[in-house]
Amino acid sequence: MFRRKSHSHCDQEGEDQQHKVKELRTSLEPLSGRSLQYCSDACLRRYLEARNWNMDKSKKMLEESLKWRSTFKPEEIHWNEVAIEGETGKAFRANFHDRDGRSVLILRPGMQNTTSIDNQMKHLVYLIENAILNLPQGQEQMAWLIDFTGWSLTNNVPIKSARETVNILQNHYPERLAIAFLYNPPRIFEAFWKIVKYFLDSKTFQKVKFVYPKNKDSVELMKSYFDMDNLPTEFGGKATLNYDHEEFSRKMVQDDMKAAKFWSLDKLHPETNGYYAAEVAANPECIAPPAIAT
Repeated sequence: MFRRKSHSHCDQEGEDQQHKVKELRTSLEPLSGRSLQYCSDACLRRYLEARNWNMDKSKKMLEESLKWRSTFKPEEIHWNEVAIEGETGKAFRANFHDRDGRSVLILRPGMQNTTSIDNQMKHLVYLIENAILNLPQGQEQMAWLIDFTGWSLTNNVPIKSARETVNILQNHYPERLAIAFLYNPPRIFEAFWKIVKYFLDSKTFQKVKFVYPKNKDSVELMKSYFDMDNLPTEFGGKATLNYDHEEFSRKMVQDDMKAAKFWSLDKLHPETNGYYAAEVAANPECIAPPAIAT
């Protein structure tokens, strides 16, 4: 009897949420083109979830994202435009997923190699879109692994850059981040964190986990999220982390073609980063809508 009641409650909750999704869609101005494609039911649900199912707040958030996407045009960023940002391997999509099939972004702020915040944000947005593009069917979120090796106040990410990163992730990719591991940050990072954490909303704040290699709870937490055989030693695993910029670039060129196909940009631009479709075949795998909203 208790079980039937529980199922009934879940069914009712699901129906209420679906009604909210329809209500949000109806409240929007008529959509077309990429905006219409972006606003899938799953996408609308993420915006509602991010604003605790408050219709007005969710609508405002979504409309601001649509405006941002119309000017930033994240789906049109090609790897060759941001490749220089990735030369040191300061940020890239890992070649493994976590235990739940989430894409994993590895960030190594100690390897910062450029000074243009605009280009750095463009690179970050490209990687977020790429991580979403490579999500398996049924998975909508990604995980971040942040390695502080080589990090110091002299090569620290500027507060402006950190704030813009948080803004993009929270406001334009809501509910795309499942968890972010800050691995073995130096004690001096605490001062920087005290400033950055004020930019985070409560939901994002709860997803940030400080992890220390000599802490038993930290080790168990990493094991619960990752297969240790796949996880690099830099994060307490057994695998070797070897970022090959040329190899990664080849993968990104292929993914650019998958993204172009998803957004129907391949019909407008027969070439992608100097490669023809016949030269670089896209993988015939299912594409998770890069709505990429995170």
